[in-house]
Amino acid sequence: MDTPDTALRGQNATAGGRLYMAFELGEKNWKLSLGDCQSAPSRCTVAAGDTTAVLTAIANARTRCHLDADAPVDSCYEAGRDGFWLHRWPTEQGIVNLVVDSASMKVSRRARRAKTDWLDSDKLLSMPMRYYAGERRVWAVARIPTPEQEDDRSLHREFERLRKEQTAHTNRIRSLLVLHNLRVRSVGGRIWTHWWTRQRELLAPGLRAEIDRECERLALVRRQIRLLEVQQEQQVRSGAHPGMALLAQLAGIGAGSAWTMVRELFGWRQFRNRREVAGCLGLTPTPYASGTSEVELGISKAGNRRCRWLMVELAWSWLRLQPGSQLSHWFNERFAGTGKRMQRIGMRRGRTASHDCTMAVPKG
Repeated sequence: MDTPDTALRGQNATAGGRLYMAFELGEKNWKLSLGDCQSAPSRCTVAAGDTTAVLTAIANARTRCHLDADAPVDSCYEAGRDGFWLHRWPTEQGIVNLVVDSASMKVSRRARRAKTDWLDSDKLLSMPMRYYAGERRVWAVARIPTPEQEDDRSLHREFERLRKEQTAHTNRIRSLLVLHNLRVRSVGGRIWTHWWTRQRELLAPGLRAEIDRECERLALVRRQIRLLEVQQEQQVRSGAHPGMALLAQLAGIGAGSAWTMVRELFGWRQFRNRREVAGCLGLTPTPYASGTSEVELGISKAGNRRCRWLMVELAWSWLRLQPGSQLSHWFNERFAGTGKRMQRIGMRRGRTASHDCTMAVPKG
């Protein structure tokens, strides 16, 4: 999370003469709240995706608030299923837009509180007014990728979905077989084909047909996975991004891991220190201290889950494939004699030793 380049930096942050707009996005309708900090906000509902209606609402709000026809507009919406196209469109219209993390905004601590789309929209409208007045910590602002950077992330995310789908089909086939006390260790390959050819005639026609259809879907998913793997391997070896080739040279990091780390993390984000890296991944501690009570609640997990999971896996691979590195010695001295739980905690809390990268063991 960071402030995008479109935010007002070093300029007069007074609220006068500006129109503020908040989107409460829905599947069918959008709720818009518009105001200038002087009068009560105006509200309107537009069809989802109707940009012409949004421009009309802005023009009406300017008239209502007695603003000039070219008065600047600041808008915001919560990051969600609509993605970033809604950020790029108002930017093209000369509107300063912010995409914010909804979980970063404070909410009422009452046991019961009223919640409607209009209340959420009005609450969201008050946030940019405070933000541009100097309260930078009222929320977390997302760093927006370019269309090319966003498209680069689609391949490995599709790969992740296909792998989950492959597991689902495999588990479904094995579950159907267990209903008739038929158990297999793996589904697919020559051993499976030979075994299924002999066993399929023993099953009822309906069950046999269902398993055949599951096998067809599984075969399609595996073909698509192999196609994506080849595509990733070719792009890593082609040197399209130097960072991928450097990461892939380290023992324990393959083409897929290097691809994900660059496309999700290091390819378009800028980090000034290791704290920012940990914050982006959700690996920061979350202490709870009140009075004499001090409790450590573990890592925050408020970050990129794909890279966080991957980095934890790579950390375990580092211990196995690079046991002679300083980082491995530090971990073994600190946690080797403890239980499995403490080792898992130590793996997530272990600090990155940048100087240790010079001792990395290349493949081969």
